[in-house]
Amino acid sequence: MTTAPSSEATAQIGVTGLAVMGSNLARNFARHGHTVAVHNRTGARTRALVDAYGKEGDFVPAETAEEFVASLQKPRRIVIMVKAGKPTDAVIEEFAALLEDGDVLIDGGNAHFEDTRRREKAMRERGIHFVGTGISGGEEGALNGPSMMPGGSAESYTSLGPLLESIAAKADDGTPCCTHIGPDGAGHFVKMVHNGIEYADMQLIAEAYHLLRSVAGYSPERIAETFRSWNTGRLDSYLIEITAEVLAHTDAATGKPFVDVVQDQAEQKGTGRWTVQIALDLGVPVSGIAEAVFARSLSGHADLREAARGLPRPAPAALPEAEAAAFADRVEQALYASKIVSYTQGFHQIRAGGEQYGWDIDLGGVAAIWRAGCIIRAAFLDRIRSAFDSRPDLPSLLSDQQFAQEIGAAQDDWRAVIAEGVRQGVPTPGFAAALSYYDGLRAERLPAALTQGQRDFFGAHTYRRTDREGSFHTLWGGDRSETAAG
Repeated sequence: MTTAPSSEATAQIGVTGLAVMGSNLARNFARHGHTVAVHNRTGARTRALVDAYGKEGDFVPAETAEEFVASLQKPRRIVIMVKAGKPTDAVIEEFAALLEDGDVLIDGGNAHFEDTRRREKAMRERGIHFVGTGISGGEEGALNGPSMMPGGSAESYTSLGPLLESIAAKADDGTPCCTHIGPDGAGHFVKMVHNGIEYADMQLIAEAYHLLRSVAGYSPERIAETFRSWNTGRLDSYLIEITAEVLAHTDAATGKPFVDVVQDQAEQKGTGRWTVQIALDLGVPVSGIAEAVFARSLSGHADLREAARGLPRPAPAALPEAEAAAFADRVEQALYASKIVSYTQGFHQIRAGGEQYGWDIDLGGVAAIWRAGCIIRAAFLDRIRSAFDSRPDLPSLLSDQQFAQEIGAAQDDWRAVIAEGVRQGVPTPGFAAALSYYDGLRAERLPAALTQGQRDFFGAHTYRRTDREGSFHTLWGGDRSETAAG
């Protein structure tokens, strides 16, 4: 165990920024046999880490940036774990001035992928590899094994990859949940979409809870039992598991269900919002993710909600016991079908982003590294991996035969659940958006034909015909003749 600064280059990797995530990553590296240089803007935090956890492995504490860089073996590999935005830029500039050609800077924060693309280009011009790395799993994952999504050059992954793979979570088949995603900002882009799917997943689970409580009349404790049952089947996932734990928890101060003493105003850090914004830029429909973001936004507008509290609503009518049990089974079907749609939309966005920015992203590989460690880890991700591995050109998860059969089998219950929610005034924006997406994809014709006619009428925007090639415009005044527009 190293407990004092060293001028010798003994460390295989360094971590600067020792708040909880950075400290836990450093400890994870050390626990896996790597000598880890540690540094923080305030030296007290560096010393505190080594004092508390020095027995877990070999740490090389450094008081200054110069000492930190000098302690690293070449090519130097530095993980930056500081607040996104300007603080990250400041740290990058500080260390870039001390590095040499071939050294590697790794940004493990929740950076916007466009910032990562900018930083990667700037560092590449200085001969330094810059690797934007999405890290999912929270504080526990950072310590015990996260899912890791590194971007950057293939060359940088040659030296960095084995280190990251050693500390990453392992899937049931032993595969590390870490792979090279693609160039420049690809890693942070995929992490952004991961978080968007996470938003949608959480919203769908919340809607299932709301329906079971308001329509089936179940208590939080009984809903927890229901979720535990679901977690033994095809909905087996981390989020379903922790939902049961949250719902079963009793508040110590009041003796009430924990969920009843928490304000119903959800917060967000921005990655879900980024997912929707970028999807709009790419022209990719991620309606389930968007509704999840908007649901959080709506929950936070307390004044608006208070002003609307007295608006008319249907009279609540909890179902009889036998009907409630059957309804709960239908909710499980609706939740599963909507979940498939959320992942369908997310993987579509990843593919579109790869095409837009020139990244060759392996969708099966992405599904593989989400099987453990990350927040959206779920049993059915192995089937998603298999679907994309079997057909890399698969246009949509809904085009996979098995998923198509399952969602088809669920659709009647899915529709019935949404209808019952509408009848009783229980909002289901996630379920409804997922079903609308499904119906939109499978429809033989959509009303977009009328939309194109409207656009041509008021703006001469032209339209295409079903019976011949080319663009056309109708002269809507007078004889309304049609002209070819190109």
